[in-house]
Amino acid sequence: MPDSEENAVKNDDAGMPLTRLVDATDALVATRSRTAKTEVLAGVLRDLRPDEAEAAVGLLLGSIRQGSIGLGYRTVHAAREAAAPAGEPSLTVGDVDAVLDTIAGLGGSGSVGTRNAALASLFERATEFEQDYLVRALTGEMRTGALEGVLTDGLARAVGLPLADVRRAVMLSGSLSGTVKLALASPAALADVGLAVLTPVQPMLASTAADVAAALTVTGEASVEHKLDGARIQVHRSGSDVRVYTRSLADITARVPEIVEVALGLPVESIILDGETLMLDDDGSPRPFQDTMSRFGSDEKRADMIREQVLAPRFFDALHVDGEDLIDRPLAERLAVLERVAPAYRIAGEVTTDPVVAQRVAADALAAGHEGVMIKGIDSTYAAGRRGKNWVKVKPVHTYDLVVLGVERGSGRRSGWLSNLHLGARDPEGEFGPAGGFVMVGKTFKGLTDELLRWQTETFPEYAESEDGWAVMMRPEIVVEIAIDGVQRSSRYPGGVALRFARVKRYRVDGAPGDPALTDAKPAAEADTIQSLRALLRS
Repeated sequence: MPDSEENAVKNDDAGMPLTRLVDATDALVATRSRTAKTEVLAGVLRDLRPDEAEAAVGLLLGSIRQGSIGLGYRTVHAAREAAAPAGEPSLTVGDVDAVLDTIAGLGGSGSVGTRNAALASLFERATEFEQDYLVRALTGEMRTGALEGVLTDGLARAVGLPLADVRRAVMLSGSLSGTVKLALASPAALADVGLAVLTPVQPMLASTAADVAAALTVTGEASVEHKLDGARIQVHRSGSDVRVYTRSLADITARVPEIVEVALGLPVESIILDGETLMLDDDGSPRPFQDTMSRFGSDEKRADMIREQVLAPRFFDALHVDGEDLIDRPLAERLAVLERVAPAYRIAGEVTTDPVVAQRVAADALAAGHEGVMIKGIDSTYAAGRRGKNWVKVKPVHTYDLVVLGVERGSGRRSGWLSNLHLGARDPEGEFGPAGGFVMVGKTFKGLTDELLRWQTETFPEYAESEDGWAVMMRPEIVVEIAIDGVQRSSRYPGGVALRFARVKRYRVDGAPGDPALTDAKPAAEADTIQSLRALLRS
């Protein structure tokens, strides 16, 4: 990218130039220092106008303000390839946002053509560097190492407020971009941001531990609770008004009438509950995760058609009850409130300091078909939006030796490297394809260190069978050990299953990073089978 001193113009009445975000992103990619990233983002935020804050934050994070508006990977790349880049930068953040607003408002006959024309016009107005930036922003490939936490740090630096105050405003408002807009307009106004019923709160997050004993060492006395394989929900009620939100704070109230009914039946006037929801079989055992998620993909008109697929809410925390905020109270008090107002819907658990007791709870959870356990410090407050050490999850991890079928070219910080892996399992009997062949079961770029990326980029071309400019398809010879949390049913892959939370542990190839002993290397003919993965689904 050309030097920003020549090309980036300080924000003026026309709004922030898109080149300013492009330059900032280049600077973010070029450093691993959180401090340096914070300074870069603080500089951008200082020069933003409040009315363009939400659009700019969305573009910086690769999650546009308008949400899902039909701009898939192929649509975006087709528009970029068809558009000759502009010679000089002229686009502002507001210009881009206006085009995306137009696209978001399209519908009905002819809307696809109108959308594609609007997108093509946008790319024609963008320089080569801006085109590359827009592709990453619109396809969710903005991998700069500057996620919401770093941007929150940058906002605190930009407006001169304590980081704790900014973090609290973000968590209580449930919106980083909204907090940026408010802070830029009036930094003092952040002090007035509080917990509000019917306004979603960023959920508290958990770290991980290898076993319950290690988790208890971190938390001390803890509530050891079943970790359900469901969907995170946040339920708000104010009188007869109920709202149900997902982990990402999307409003799904119209799609979950049975959860609304449960909330209205509680002996309270106002409440905020945190929990999970899942489908249960007649015997009370949990159904597969994707069965639960299928309900969230249903629109309001279909809700009555699928009433037989009832979602069961289960709660593990209370953040507010009848005018009293609880997030700064210890977990023990919040659980007492939950037991008082919703005892029939509490997630099972036990308070203990004893690893033997915790292990028994974990065994009970697994026997009941759940994922594992959550171990929560009994004196901890509700730190919304944070992944601290007060909540620790412990669940079994499965490892499988799979075969690399292909690899995608990286973008952002991984530009120039071969990154995202296409993974296949062996099909010895030919149940899902040719006998002895391989069936694709998922993709991942998780767990890839710079050393592994470099090795892949140097080594994989030797195994290439074909290439389309975006992905390299490979001879199925390289075996990689993959850790997964499980599998789920999938119509996307011929084997009918897809990996859940797949990440690379190591390569089973002699000479790969980590240099496994020759006896530890493994040929593709000994890779794990699609049948072994499908057995996980049945279990």
